[in-house]
Amino acid sequence: MADAVAGTPRERAKADRQRALIDAAARLFAAHGFDGVSLEDLGTAVGITGPAVYRHFESKRALLGEILVRTSEELLAGGRRVIAEADSPEARLRGLIAFHVDFALHDADVIRVQDRDLAQLEDEDRHRVRRLQREYVEVWTAVLADVRGAPASADLRVRAQAGFGLINSTPHSVRGLRDAPGDDAVRPLLAEMAYAALTA
Repeated sequence: MADAVAGTPRERAKADRQRALIDAAARLFAAHGFDGVSLEDLGTAVGITGPAVYRHFESKRALLGEILVRTSEELLAGGRRVIAEADSPEARLRGLIAFHVDFALHDADVIRVQDRDLAQLEDEDRHRVRRLQREYVEVWTAVLADVRGAPASADLRVRAQAGFGLINSTPHSVRGLRDAPGDDAVRPLLAEMAYAALTA
């Protein structure tokens, strides 16, 4: 019965390898850029040959698409979950900020890949990522509108985008500093800075 729910051992091993490839690709693409990473690099990172990558993804570009589309889907789903679980506009905004700060600290490599290599996606994947991102912005914009007691507007969308910029860039800059504080110290500081910027 366990195999019927979780898949056969072979299916689970394949899923684990795919997840390892996704994680390795995000790390390598972040460090070297999409064009600077070969199939051999990807395979070596997870203990397989370069051509064996094709057993899991039809191309390196498809792997990039999996990283960015999946991340965009997870952000939108997570944002909507925060909204559903919070009981006031203030709690929703604080929850969204905490959720996105956790994402930025945990998935800084993905943010770097998104910033640099979005244009490398196949058209279909790129359009999907853009649509998901617009929907995620609208989640934030609606919450900001509730907090401010005003209708959603271009101004609030700009605020949301600026908030993402502040949160997304900080893990990179902080980790580049000598004597950089750990994530536990950065998280509350970053959350308060984002809240102040969004509500200014």
